[in-house]
Amino acid sequence: MTRFNRLPQPLKRAFEHRKALKIISGLQNFDPQLVSNVAQAATLGGASFIDIAADANLIALAKQHGDLPVCVSAIEPEKLAAAIAAGADLVEIGNYDSFYQSGRIFSAATVIDLTNQTLALLPDTALSVTVPHTLPLDQQVALAEQLAALGVDIIQTEGGTSSAPVHGGTLGLIEKAAPTLAAASEISRAVNIPVLCASGISNVTAPMAIAAGAAGVGVGSAINQLQDPIAMVAAVRSLSESIDRAVVLR
Repeated sequence: MTRFNRLPQPLKRAFEHRKALKIISGLQNFDPQLVSNVAQAATLGGASFIDIAADANLIALAKQHGDLPVCVSAIEPEKLAAAIAAGADLVEIGNYDSFYQSGRIFSAATVIDLTNQTLALLPDTALSVTVPHTLPLDQQVALAEQLAALGVDIIQTEGGTSSAPVHGGTLGLIEKAAPTLAAASEISRAVNIPVLCASGISNVTAPMAIAAGAAGVGVGSAINQLQDPIAMVAAVRSLSESIDRAVVLR
């Protein structure tokens, strides 16, 4: 059985039907209340899985909100291994956005090295790897091809932090998502594994990600920056419904 086939069946089907929705609480978010609110919103809003920081207590907390699969993101393979031991369902190398603010950039060689280390530690665990948007688009595609050849199960795109929307409203949302949409389009044509389009995605652009070839989307700040748990649920539900409409129309 492949690592991808070891995913919880509802999540595996979501990827196969190109309607996966991941809600991200943040790689460096260790606030139990916020993680709890995000996990609850993801569960009630119809998300496919959640993505949280590498912390055993947060994993246990997220699991209390139902049977939604838990992905843990980190850039240290040892933390990912510890997360699986603590009950996480899959792991991800990535969600680099918080590191860019401090000037840390991830090269293709670094991502390959982290991937090899993680695969060695977790040979039976589904692995997602984010392709850094700081690479030129052709190099992002080349890296994705290398990662697929190594046996990575899911590729995630990003780009929200590099975009600079100049308009408000719907046009601004499209401008915000343009870099990650472009990466998803190019990478999905180059690899035969699921591509998750993340960073800067909204209910406006989630259907565009599916149309571009993505198997799903990942959304973080559009949910975790909301103050009201009810608003969080509504935002997740809006994303889920937008993806469902895109799949029906595909």
